[in-house]
Amino acid sequence: MGKNGGKIGRLLVVLGLALFVTGCSTGTKKEESKGSDSKVVNLMSATELTSLDTTSMLDFPDAIVQTAAFEGLYALDDKDKIIPAAAKALPKISADGKTYTIELRKDGKWSNGDKVTAKDFIFAWKKLADPKNSRIYNFLVQDTILNGAEVAEGKKSVNELGVKAIDDYTIEIQLKEAKPYFTSILAFPPFFPQNEKYVTSKGEKYGSSSENTLYNGPFVVKNWKQTDLNWDLAKNTKYWDKSDVKSDKIHYEVVKETSTALNLYQADQLDVATLSGVIASENKDNPELQTKPTGTISYIRLNEKRDNAATPLANENLRKALALGIDKETIIKNIVADGSEPIYGLIPSGFVKNPETGEDFRKESGDLMKYNKKEALRYWQAAQKELGNSLTLDLMVNDDSSYKKMAESIQGSLQELFTGLKITVTSLPTETALNTAKEGDYDMFLIYWTPDYQDPISTLNILATDSPSNSVHYSNPTYDKLLAEASTTYANEPEKRWENLIAAEKEVIENTAGTIVLSQKKDAVLQKTTVKGIEYHTFAAPVTLKHVYKK
Repeated sequence: MGKNGGKIGRLLVVLGLALFVTGCSTGTKKEESKGSDSKVVNLMSATELTSLDTTSMLDFPDAIVQTAAFEGLYALDDKDKIIPAAAKALPKISADGKTYTIELRKDGKWSNGDKVTAKDFIFAWKKLADPKNSRIYNFLVQDTILNGAEVAEGKKSVNELGVKAIDDYTIEIQLKEAKPYFTSILAFPPFFPQNEKYVTSKGEKYGSSSENTLYNGPFVVKNWKQTDLNWDLAKNTKYWDKSDVKSDKIHYEVVKETSTALNLYQADQLDVATLSGVIASENKDNPELQTKPTGTISYIRLNEKRDNAATPLANENLRKALALGIDKETIIKNIVADGSEPIYGLIPSGFVKNPETGEDFRKESGDLMKYNKKEALRYWQAAQKELGNSLTLDLMVNDDSSYKKMAESIQGSLQELFTGLKITVTSLPTETALNTAKEGDYDMFLIYWTPDYQDPISTLNILATDSPSNSVHYSNPTYDKLLAEASTTYANEPEKRWENLIAAEKEVIENTAGTIVLSQKKDAVLQKTTVKGIEYHTFAAPVTLKHVYKK
């Protein structure tokens, strides 16, 4: 979501919020919709919604709203199990794991009454794959679907992508090699359908406002255009499963400060509030506070090349010094203090298990690169001999309050530990920061990542040399070989594949310090007892709203 994700993995789990917020919303245009109906569920989003074009999904708010307003072939239940959605059943998979045949339900409709057909999915996937569209999640097509990489490189036409509509309600997908996690990818918004006739008629306007978008999911979006800080979700009367949609209306507003969210919640203008830092700690005994585990990790991208020149972070000794010099326990538990847990590897706890033994990946892989002041100083001294005694690095962070606090704590502690090191912190709006990161114009970037699909390789792939999502110029032949074998040689040998993925994590985190992982997000959420049915997930969209309602 990952996301950035997440993968480019993707952002702080953001839920939703409420009503007109002086100083936080766009103004009075939504005054009439701010919750006079006691059944309206008022939610908050920690950042803006950027697009309703599912192939352009950028961040968590996009994933949440798009999963509410559109429906893919598959969805997640409240236990993160893959279930049929626009599809009638789980896919039929060939013996070699490369061919997926999927039957669509025949009662799916768009919000204008058009039928949802196989061609809608094929159109969207080709749009995602087409290099002229420059979609961030294009890499998922390249990594999985036959000819996806060749299409992205311009070597083959988008019409040669390994997807086709057998008939109006049957899809066939050819993979370049077996991908045991592929079905879970189909629950991710970039793989949702689009109505070609409607999208073509809207041109560049498609997805830029609620009025220029067509929906096939539980809700339709109302009262939104790009840059707005509030919007509504209204029950989609054309949705095939509308009888299972519990709310007629959900209202969202962007609230970036925890103190504002708490005030609105206490004033009954907000039904759910995500807390962080001191405010989360102060409310730990509140009976309405819930701790929600997520698959989201907070990590620091270490960019090894900038403006076509090596950065200091190309130096392995420096990377190891920084990684070992961060006291995660103190920073995450005592300073950020939002319920998140320090983590010592790329793969979050409770996300995926050994296919044979059932052992959790994080437990089996163990704790990598724990805080060690003595070792950190040893690597720092080695780095100084190679780079000089004085060093300045910039640390970019999004403008979420908890992330700014984390960045400032890291800045202070590392500067105090390492004589000669100066770190400058720059806080930017999330979309701006992600776009800056895409251009590679930074040294370090503190951001989050949520897995796009339910497999360790969803996260591990972001540091593969040839991965389109590798924006930090990390390159390691040993790591690449381990991942390649997991994807090809051992694609149908689950235990050997698992061993390779364990080894790959150790190689990138412990052996070479290719990135620095800080914490696994656990959301501290205040939720009114009258609100039911919000479902939380460890991959794809972090929250689904189909079943949410207010008693």
